[in-house]
Amino acid sequence: MRTSEKRSLIERPSPELSVIRQCELMGLERSTFYCRVAPLSADELPMTRKLDELYAEDPTRRTRRMSDELNKSGFNAGRGRTRRLMQMMRMKTIYCWPRTTVCDPAKYKAPYLLRKLKIQRPNQVWALDISYMPLNRGYVYLLVIIDWKTRCVLGWSLSNTMEAAWVVETLSDTVDR
Repeated sequence: MRTSEKRSLIERPSPELSVIRQCELMGLERSTFYCRVAPLSADELPMTRKLDELYAEDPTRRTRRMSDELNKSGFNAGRGRTRRLMQMMRMKTIYCWPRTTVCDPAKYKAPYLLRKLKIQRPNQVWALDISYMPLNRGYVYLLVIIDWKTRCVLGWSLSNTMEAAWVVETLSDTVDR
C-alpha cells in the first residue's frame, strides 16, 4: 500500500484510536502523516520543464551545472532552489565510474610467486599497474610498466578502453626496446 493511501485511511477525530496509534498500526511515520508537500509556484513550473529537458539531455549534470544552465535560459535559479526541485522531481545524478577492481570470488586466485624471491638486479622483475585518470568528460586508463629493482618506468600508455590487446601491445613495445 502506498503512503498516500495509508495517509488517507487515518481518521483525525477518532474516538477509539489516536493519530499516533493509527500511524503505528499503518506502519506510517507521524512526520509523514503531518507533512504536506507545498505546491509549485507559477514561476517554477516552466523551470521544472526546462530542468526535465536538461536532465534528459545530460543526466550527469549536478546542481551547480544545472543551475548555471537554468540561469543561461533566463531563470533565476540558485543551487539550493535547483537542488530542491531536482529532489522533488526525483532526479538523481548518474555517475560514471569504471569497474576495474571488481573480481569474481568463484574464480581461482593465483598464488603470489615473488614472495620468497630475492630481487637483486635490474630487469629481473617487472610490474604492471593499470589506473584510471578522471577527466572533465570521462576518464582514461593509464598503464605503467615498472622495473621492480630500480623503480624506473620502462613503458607507459593511455587508452580510453581497457582491453587486453592494448596491454599486450604496450608490453611488447616495452620488451622490444
